[in-house]
Amino acid sequence: MFKKAERKQARLRLALAGPSGSGKTYSALQMAKGLGSKIAVIDTEHGSASLYADAAEFDVMELHAPYSPERYVEAIQAAEAAGYDVLIIDSYSHEWTGPGGCLEINDTYAKTNCKGNTWAAWSETTPRHRKLTDKILTSPLHIICTMRSKTETVQGEGKKIVKLGLKSEQRDGTDYEFTVVLDVTHDGHYAVASKDRTRLFQHPEVITPETGKKLLAWLNDGRNQEQQAADAAADAISKIPLVETMHELQSVYAAAYRQAQEYPEVLAKLNAAKDQRKAELTQPLEQTA
Repeated sequence: MFKKAERKQARLRLALAGPSGSGKTYSALQMAKGLGSKIAVIDTEHGSASLYADAAEFDVMELHAPYSPERYVEAIQAAEAAGYDVLIIDSYSHEWTGPGGCLEINDTYAKTNCKGNTWAAWSETTPRHRKLTDKILTSPLHIICTMRSKTETVQGEGKKIVKLGLKSEQRDGTDYEFTVVLDVTHDGHYAVASKDRTRLFQHPEVITPETGKKLLAWLNDGRNQEQQAADAAADAISKIPLVETMHELQSVYAAAYRQAQEYPEVLAKLNAAKDQRKAELTQPLEQTA
C-alpha cells in the first residue's frame, strides 16, 4: 500500500573527508558541540583527538590495531550503552585500509582459504564490513565519520602549492550510506558538500557549533516518531474489532507492532485490543469443544 511520504525525525549520519591537515577531527568536534552535550570519540589516530581537549568537552576511546569491523561495532555499542548523544569515528578509514582492516582481512583469507583468489575472498569479508555499516545506520546516536582522502599536490594561482583531497580511503560506494558527505579542504578548512540530502550546504563553509545546531534543527523537523506509532496503533485498534479470523488479527496487529514496540504505553494499548479480540475469536471454539 502506498501512502503519503513524510519526513521523520532522524539521527545524523555524516562523513567528513579530507587530506591530512585539513582539520577533519577539529571540524567534527565543533559540529558535535552543536548536536548534543555528551560527545564520544573513537580515536584510531594515536591520541590525536585528545589534542583538542581544550576546544570541546568529550570522552575518548583509543582504538588500536587490528582495526576489524567487529572491534568498531563493539566500540559503537559501548558508546550507546554509556548514553552519549554524539559519536565521532575518527577515523573510519582504518577499518578499510588500516592494519587488520578489511583489505588486510581479505588478503589473508584469500591466501589461506581461496588459493590466493582475492575476488572469491570478498564473500567472507563483505558481510563483516556490512555489519559495521548496518550498525552505523541503525545506531540511536548521531554519528560523524572522518575519512582520509588520498592527496595530490598541485600548483594553484600565483604558483601557490595547494593540497587536494581526492578519493576517500574506504570502500567504493560508502558515500551512499551517509545523509551528508563533506569534503574538507586543506587550504582554509572549508567544508564543501559532495552529497547533501539536507540541502543546508549550498556554499563552502567553515564548520562551527552553529553547523551542528542547524543540522540538529533539520533532523528534528520531521514528524515525531512516537506520534507516528500512536497513530498507527490507533488505526489498528479501530480495525481489530472488525477482523473475522486469527490470520487477519495477526496481520493488522503486526503492521502496527513494528512502530509501537519501542513505546511501552502505545504497545500496551495495542496488545490489550489484540488480546480482547483474540479471546472473542477463540471463545466460540472453546464453547463448541
